[in-house]
Amino acid sequence: MDQRRVASVRVEYVCHGFGRIQLRRFDIKRDSYVSMTALLHRAFASLGSAGLNCECASQTIATTRRRAAEGDCLVAVCGTKIVGTMTLCTPDPNSPCEWYRHNDVASLHQLGIDPEWQRRGIGTLMLAFADHWAATRGYAQLALQTPQQASHLVAFYRSQGFRIIDTMRFEPRSYDSVILTRAPVAQRTLANWATRLEPLPRLLQRAA
Repeated sequence: MDQRRVASVRVEYVCHGFGRIQLRRFDIKRDSYVSMTALLHRAFASLGSAGLNCECASQTIATTRRRAAEGDCLVAVCGTKIVGTMTLCTPDPNSPCEWYRHNDVASLHQLGIDPEWQRRGIGTLMLAFADHWAATRGYAQLALQTPQQASHLVAFYRSQGFRIIDTMRFEPRSYDSVILTRAPVAQRTLANWATRLEPLPRLLQRAA
């Protein structure tokens, strides 16, 4: 896998009536783990209210930082406001999930869109970029997980071409999660997203 090349991608998106949204890597010099944690809490509040102890619904700032550091953390921003985030990861040989251990599977974690910005196509475009990220690194599948009881999320991912391949319980969660995958496709253009992403840090390049 160390033969996989890292590609720069130019992406931009204009959310009509709301301004320009940029997708870029999380930058500690101008972004805040506090803000990103608050966004994830808002994005997953409905699952928490439904009695699911979903990590993103209540995780600490330290947990957000740790999880973001485990992969390539991206943020969608409008002006200075973070409106979405996701973390893309290379295979993890220590994951309790079999699929995340496969050498040809990339995984997507803590994907969240601010509720005020949902249903505007941002999630779909972020998934398109995740596809590109995985495909240009040679991965055969892009995998993610979501609570089995979150029927609206399961329906959304299935509408985006993901298929359910497994169900498992991640400790200390009190619910079962479904594992979904789809074959990633490199996009020549990614709608109208607007910023050039820098190459991955060397450590991630070696792991990719």
